[in-house]
Amino acid sequence: MPKKGKLLVVDDNLNILSAVKMLTENCFEKVITLSSPKSLVTTIQSESPDVLLLDMNFHAGINNGNEGIYWHNEVNSKFPKIKVVLFTAYADIDLAVRAMKDGAFDFIVKPWNNEKLVETLLNAYNEGKTKKRSTHNKAASQQIQMFWGDSPEMQRIRNIVERVAATDANILITGENGTGKEVLAREIHSLSSQCNREMISINMGAIPESLFESELFGHKKGAFTDAHSDRIGKMEAANNSTLFMDEIGNMPLHLQAKLLTALQNRSITRLGTNEPVNIDIRLITATNCNLFEMAERNEFRQDLLFRINTIHINIPPLRERKEDIVPLAELFLKKYSEKYQKEDLTISDSARERLTNHRWDGNVRELQHTMEKAVIMCDGNVVEPEHLGLYASVNVSSSKKDVTFENSERNLIVEAMDSCNGNISLVAQKLGISRQTLYNKIKRYGL
Repeated sequence: MPKKGKLLVVDDNLNILSAVKMLTENCFEKVITLSSPKSLVTTIQSESPDVLLLDMNFHAGINNGNEGIYWHNEVNSKFPKIKVVLFTAYADIDLAVRAMKDGAFDFIVKPWNNEKLVETLLNAYNEGKTKKRSTHNKAASQQIQMFWGDSPEMQRIRNIVERVAATDANILITGENGTGKEVLAREIHSLSSQCNREMISINMGAIPESLFESELFGHKKGAFTDAHSDRIGKMEAANNSTLFMDEIGNMPLHLQAKLLTALQNRSITRLGTNEPVNIDIRLITATNCNLFEMAERNEFRQDLLFRINTIHINIPPLRERKEDIVPLAELFLKKYSEKYQKEDLTISDSARERLTNHRWDGNVRELQHTMEKAVIMCDGNVVEPEHLGLYASVNVSSSKKDVTFENSERNLIVEAMDSCNGNISLVAQKLGISRQTLYNKIKRYGL
């Protein structure tokens, strides 16, 4: 049987590590073992394993499985393509089953059956490769799609994008959370001359300061503890392509100088070396912060702002382009109808009105999650307001700024109770909250 991919095994028992490695090294091209999860993330970054066999407990006297769940969630969020198999004692089976609902592929109970262990790990590998092949084209097509809508502001942005996409100008995208800044970045990349290469993304606000240079510039083997092999950084990986830096406004001030130097010199130097590496990247940055005000307060380097802000595109919040809400909702309805195999779903007029009048503080992302929930909750063929789980809209004019959230919420509950003739179950369903929550609010507002 030909060997397949890489397996990473994490367990604090050295005997178990040795046993599993001997058992699986004839099946996998490479088997990496760790006795502690402390270097799990850096090992994944350097080795890129296909399958992770992860123990659920690592400290003596602590056997509640929470450590395994924590590290599973870390891997699942940072490296979603890796298939995770949990290594668990009998007492942790319920926890492992719950983790499967959150993305774990399967679990193995200790003491294990050798054939079952090998079979499960190979199934995890095959599942990952099959899913990767089947979703590659679909994901690629989704990335190049951009919903422009009919609002004048979005059409203006579209005109700008069509003008600048083919250039190498640096672009700063601003907007509230959930407005689709990364989607727009991918659209720009898809229209550029680098479209045949992968766009490299990095969340600047999520990089630990101790790993900043390694993440951006890379490192040589032995440059620091846990640097077990050479690794190229994000900037070098994006050479001759697009580098998307999200949440750049959250980047610590003292680290901005290092980024500025790399952008000005168009070269980076890996940690542990003195050899500069030339880079040619198209830079797109995004933030929900006002960098111009931050620069005035000396919270963001003005020279870095000048460097990244050749073209500035601000995406308006969804509540300012109401004409786009229902068409977007229909796109998400189609997407999740296919996913959950519910055909011929439509949106009722009252649901359309509720969608249009909602404030959408979470913008397009909130709308997407709302429509997924609506598809799941809808039993018939028509999505009604109660399937959306949204509060009715409250329009607060500038002359009524003294209206508090509590007053608005109280009025919503009163209106719902009147329309439902006091039926608590219907009121809770209409407001998208539980009966107990509704009881608590009724008591709080003295209704």
